[in-house]
Amino acid sequence: MSVHPQIDEDLALYALGSLQGDEYAGAKEHLEGCAACRAELEQLYGSMALLGLSVAGSAPPRRARTRLLASLSREPRLQLVPRKRSWWMPLSLAALAAMALVAALLWRQNSGLQQQIAGLRLNSAQQMDQLQKARAVVETLTATDALRVTLVAAKTPPQPQGKAFYVHDRGSLIFIASNLPAPPAQKAYELWVIPTQGHPIPAGVFRPDSHGSAMVINPPLPAETQAKAFAITVEPEAGSSTPTMPIVMSGAGE
Repeated sequence: MSVHPQIDEDLALYALGSLQGDEYAGAKEHLEGCAACRAELEQLYGSMALLGLSVAGSAPPRRARTRLLASLSREPRLQLVPRKRSWWMPLSLAALAAMALVAALLWRQNSGLQQQIAGLRLNSAQQMDQLQKARAVVETLTATDALRVTLVAAKTPPQPQGKAFYVHDRGSLIFIASNLPAPPAQKAYELWVIPTQGHPIPAGVFRPDSHGSAMVINPPLPAETQAKAFAITVEPEAGSSTPTMPIVMSGAGE
C-alpha cells in the first residue's frame, strides 16, 4: 500500500500537530477513509516516540530518524514561500502589544516611585537640618562654659528677684534671692509661707551679701503645709511671728 500523493506532504505536519483549520480537517477526513495513509501516520508516530526516548535513553534506530527527517524534508511548507497567514501571527502581535503596554505601565510606576523617593529624601534632609539647629540651641543653653547675661533698661538698676522651690509632702523649701538691697541697720529680711488655710508661717530670716544675693535652705515648717504663696518683709534681726507691713516681695505658685 502506498501513501496518496495529496496527503503525503501533510502527514509529517499532521503528526507534529502543526496543521490548522481547513488543512487539518481535510487531512483528518482523508485519514479516516484511507488505511494506507493511516498506517504511514502510525509509523511516523512510532518514529517520533523513538526520537523522544532518545533524549534520555540510548540512540533510536537509524531507520526511524531517517524516515521522519525524510518526511519533513518532503514538506514544502518548511520552505520560505508565501503561504496562508499563520495562525500564530495575530497571537504574536497581541503578545507584543501586551508587552508594550506592560512596559509603559512599569515605566510610569517607576517614574512615580522615583518622584516619591526624591520627595522623601528632600523631607528627610529638611528634618535633619531642623534637628541639627535644635541640637545647637540646646547645646548653647546647657553649656557649662556659656556666658549668661541679663540685659536691663539702660541706667535702670537690677530689680530684686526671689525664687522659691517647695515640696510640701517632704516639707522641703529652697529660696534664692538676688539683687536685694541691704536692709536697714538692725533689720533683716524674713521669708513667709502663705498657706492655703491659716496665718502666714515664718520660714527664716536672712541678710543679702554685698551682691544682693541670699539663700534660705529647708527652714523648719509644720508637716504637710500646703503653700499657695510666698512673701518677704523687713523684720527685726531676730525675726517676727507675724509679718510687718509693707510686704517687700511676694509671689504665688506657678
